[in-house]
Amino acid sequence: MNASVAIQVLPDVGSDEEVVRIVDEVIAYIKSTGLSSYVGPFETVIEGDYEELMEIVKQCQYIAIEAGCPSIIAYVKINFKPEGGVLTIDKKVRKHHK
Repeated sequence: MNASVAIQVLPDVGSDEEVVRIVDEVIAYIKSTGLSSYVGPFETVIEGDYEELMEIVKQCQYIAIEAGCPSIIAYVKINFKPEGGVLTIDKKVRKHHK
């Protein structure tokens, strides 16, 4: 693993219920990739290969649009180490979830 990405998807829709529905579709897509991920209250973190993660980030935008969102804002944080050794989700949060 040489990268981790945190993505926050903010659909531009009228109601909280629609925001949740669209974000849930994006999260379902992320989970369908089979990569290690962690869903938090503000963002979802995904671990894997940098190129694959960048494609997932791109697809998240299309998933939201296909779900009925006319426009979307996404905040993305990227941790990239070409030689590998990115700190894992488990190492970052395990001690806080006992």
